[in-house]
Amino acid sequence: MLQPATLQLLRFHFSFFLLPVYLFALAQVPDINTADAVLIFFILHFLVYPSSNGYNSYMDRDEGSIGGIEKPMAPTRQLFQVSIAMDIAALFLSFLVSSIFLICVLAYILASRAYSYRGIRLKKYPWLGYFTVVFFQGAVTFFMVYHGSSQQKTIEVPVLPIISASLLMGSFYPLTQIYQHKADLKDGVKTISYLMGYRGTFVFTAVVYGLAMGSLAFYFNKTGHFGNFFLLATLLFPVLVYFIYWAIQVWKDTSKADFKHTMRMNVLASCCSNAAFLTLLILSHFE
Repeated sequence: MLQPATLQLLRFHFSFFLLPVYLFALAQVPDINTADAVLIFFILHFLVYPSSNGYNSYMDRDEGSIGGIEKPMAPTRQLFQVSIAMDIAALFLSFLVSSIFLICVLAYILASRAYSYRGIRLKKYPWLGYFTVVFFQGAVTFFMVYHGSSQQKTIEVPVLPIISASLLMGSFYPLTQIYQHKADLKDGVKTISYLMGYRGTFVFTAVVYGLAMGSLAFYFNKTGHFGNFFLLATLLFPVLVYFIYWAIQVWKDTSKADFKHTMRMNVLASCCSNAAFLTLLILSHFE
């Protein structure tokens, strides 16, 4: 029987925040292997991501708010054991997709552990921790979803959307850290958001998000689907509006860089991004 703390700290709901990269990659695959695409969805969102969350919570033992949970319970040994079991299950199922997909999932798991493990703790290094997250949750995830979901298991994955996925992930990731400066510092962790400060985090996010949208515009124009970019930009517009509103609030009062506003930003960005990329997926295969 899974303990309440284990279920809470696996944070299955957090997978929703990472779903846009999966949908974006799938929308670019010309000939989808539906069975493998469904299996990949399960592996990532019900095994790999929750396991990563659980292991991170086991190592951090957070006392304050964490992603999607305002009052986390204390982790137990069971959480560690369940996360290991989920990793093993993910690797076994990944072998059913392809050996390359298996290698990607293994690399993702190892990077996630290196990010959190007290003996390595990549997360305590601002830039190294940042690029680790961006590379694996953006580039590697896009690559393995595209590869694994294609009929031919191709490794010829378009580079521009890989870059775009990484930039999109890299633009909003610092915002998820903005309310945890004190807690992270107490734990010996200096995040990129802490390094840049409250205002600097918003400026950095705006710059990287601009680069992400620019790369998407270039990609869709190059592939003759520039209308898709306008659709994407339209569906993501509410995110931009709230981002500007929140930035103004924080500019006036840094106490607004709190858990409540961060979660609003996360939920809105995830809902809009998922809607946008799901729409592109539908259009790309039913037009």
